[in-house]
Amino acid sequence: MVGLSLGEKHFIQGGIDQNLRSDGRKRDAYRPISIETGVIPQANGSARIRIGATEVIASVKAELGRPNALQPDKGKVAIFVDCSPVAEPMFEGRGGEELSTELSVALQRCLLGGKSGAGAGIDLSSLIVAEGKICWDLYIDGLVISSDGNLLDALGAAIKAALSNTGIPRVQVAAGASGDEQPEVDISDEEFLQFDTSGVPVIVTLTKVGRHYIVDATSEEESQMSSAVSVSISRKGHICGLSKRGSAGLHPSVISDMISVARHISEQLINKLDSEISAAEADEDEM
Repeated sequence: MVGLSLGEKHFIQGGIDQNLRSDGRKRDAYRPISIETGVIPQANGSARIRIGATEVIASVKAELGRPNALQPDKGKVAIFVDCSPVAEPMFEGRGGEELSTELSVALQRCLLGGKSGAGAGIDLSSLIVAEGKICWDLYIDGLVISSDGNLLDALGAAIKAALSNTGIPRVQVAAGASGDEQPEVDISDEEFLQFDTSGVPVIVTLTKVGRHYIVDATSEEESQMSSAVSVSISRKGHICGLSKRGSAGLHPSVISDMISVARHISEQLINKLDSEISAAEADEDEM
């Protein structure tokens, strides 16, 4: 928890009212963003992202599994977040566990459309190897290294970059299996399929402080918020998921306006992430 004096609180809120935040940004501006890919060699894909002083890592591990009986034509994705006590003293013990769960659930809702795994943002049908029998299970882990606000957006961006970095082995399925019999598979050590991230959304969180809402809030700004709405938005502008934090209620018209602003900001964010991911992968290829 960020402890601020009354004067500091007035300074933060006054700057937001005047569209000049304490670090010089406007209400709709992000801090500098940088991305590295391939940071965990043992994973199928990984990425580190820094947004200002917030730093997170996402990794993707792919394992063969069996599709859910209710969704035989879809693979499965599980998202877990770990908040390191090194990042923030309040993450020690129960505080970190509660935030980890909150972030995991929010990412599931924003990227997958909820616990059902309806595949709102990640195409689960692309993970099928043999319908009803074999699929890829993706285990996505997020680790908070340094926390200075806007963790959900940072984790969402890191997951998008890690998925872009993910190579899934090509699988050959042997013919002849019948009924419920599991077919034999041959997993290639040399051929990999690049995961298609064209439909993976970005997450834009709008944090309401006083009468205004801002993007990419710092920890100090978040300590002054009344509520925050996180919207996941695809490249085509489709809303894939929504999550709300804070005890203050929001009128439907305010939420509608926030979604409209988030959709506009998402275009800039997607372009920025595309540029950073391409540069990171080029650097990785040269190493």
